[in-house]
Amino acid sequence: MAPEKEYIPVTVDKSHIITIGERLYSESIEFIREIVNNAYDADASLVEVTVSEDSIEIRDNGSGMDREGLRQYFSIGSQMKLHTSKSPVYHRDRIGQFGIGKFASLSACERFEVLTKKGDFVGRVVFDKQEWEKAGDVWSLPLEIMPADFRKDSGTTVMLTGLTRRFELVDIEARIIEGTPLKAPNFRVRLNSHTLTPRSLTGHKMPFLEGTEFGPVHGEIVILPQTMATTEELGIEVKVKQVTVRRELFGMETWGKAMARVRGEVNADFLPVTSDRTGFVKDSAEYRACTTVMEKQVEEVRKLLVRLTAKKEGRVVSRALNDALHRIYKALYRNPELSPFGALPIADEDAKGIGGAGLLSEKKEGEPHAGEVVGSTKEGPEKKKRKKRPKVKRLTPNAVIKKMRFGQYGVSCVVDGFGEEGPEVFTEETTIYINRDHPLYQRESTKADTHILNLARLITQEIALMKDSKNPRQAFERQSRLLKDAFVEKAGQET
Repeated sequence: MAPEKEYIPVTVDKSHIITIGERLYSESIEFIREIVNNAYDADASLVEVTVSEDSIEIRDNGSGMDREGLRQYFSIGSQMKLHTSKSPVYHRDRIGQFGIGKFASLSACERFEVLTKKGDFVGRVVFDKQEWEKAGDVWSLPLEIMPADFRKDSGTTVMLTGLTRRFELVDIEARIIEGTPLKAPNFRVRLNSHTLTPRSLTGHKMPFLEGTEFGPVHGEIVILPQTMATTEELGIEVKVKQVTVRRELFGMETWGKAMARVRGEVNADFLPVTSDRTGFVKDSAEYRACTTVMEKQVEEVRKLLVRLTAKKEGRVVSRALNDALHRIYKALYRNPELSPFGALPIADEDAKGIGGAGLLSEKKEGEPHAGEVVGSTKEGPEKKKRKKRPKVKRLTPNAVIKKMRFGQYGVSCVVDGFGEEGPEVFTEETTIYINRDHPLYQRESTKADTHILNLARLITQEIALMKDSKNPRQAFERQSRLLKDAFVEKAGQET
């Protein structure tokens, strides 16, 4: 004889529903995002959000709801949107899933009212927090049927009154911009009569599209200009159905300050989200597949960021080195006896192609112009000598090289990295190497003026030693004279 079965009813205290909503939506402002997304799911083309001191109204021109629609709207965990995942008019991928946001709103207000129109049906449901809790085990909400002309057009209005929390407009705007599909066609949101627009990032953009067994992963990563780098809202926005769920770093947390320059978004509609839509199910195969794709993309971003940073630093170094050599050239012209290569330095007319280090700004009486060879009796172009390769280790691709000619001779200056423990400056034959990794160089290169002065100091030091390496004191005096004439303006002369 089979044992007799009994059934135990499962009940949930209504106050717990509100508590669950509060916990799932740790920031009560999230309910605004969910109501706007409900309007999107209902094929609304315009959502008007009006915020005042004691109320919030969210009005849309979507398809509205009838009796059955209202029952689904207030049903927790309804599967309706899973079974009809596309909206009928614009064929949108519906965003809503769990239907708990409206209960979370009761953590911020005393009264939640829904007025909706679909065809000739107009209904109003009032969700009063205190009355609902007093009703004990009765779960029904009062539905009031209104005249068909009570509301002119189809759509839904949600009104929250008796606010118990204060909401700042800037916070609401930020949440709507990030948490709703503002980039979707035929969809617009206005906040207190101001149309909200998606964020637009400026910088080097890297679009991508990768396939996985669960679906495509696509988006765009942006490397911001250095001046726009910020530690606020770090990471890449991960979106599901055009809505940001959260920001992820995908390994960038080890980059230091560089990660402040990286922003962007990735869309992966197949990712499973948590019930509060603030995170992902990270132990899922879908999340691992998305992470694999994004780690690959972020590594490409890192490589490009290194190249862009080096390129920018190279331009800064090039300008500073060019300025320093220009000043040193003019100082040597004024003090030809300090030149280790002859009585008179002559600028190379080809110097412009390597940064113009030997060019003079204008020809002055009694001075040779760039490209002139003083006292030369040779006719035709001078035969070029084969350049000798430096004896130091191979230069990096980020090396900055400039040359300054003195008659038939000249000096080459190379700024490159030789390690923090390497010498600050050293010379091989007629090539001066400046170590950009040296701590002193790093400190002085933070400002343009000190950068130029430091380069000139190092170059004049080596030129002075070329003149007489056996007498350091005399070399120091020569260097002082060159630096003085390079940076101190004299009457009637340019620096």
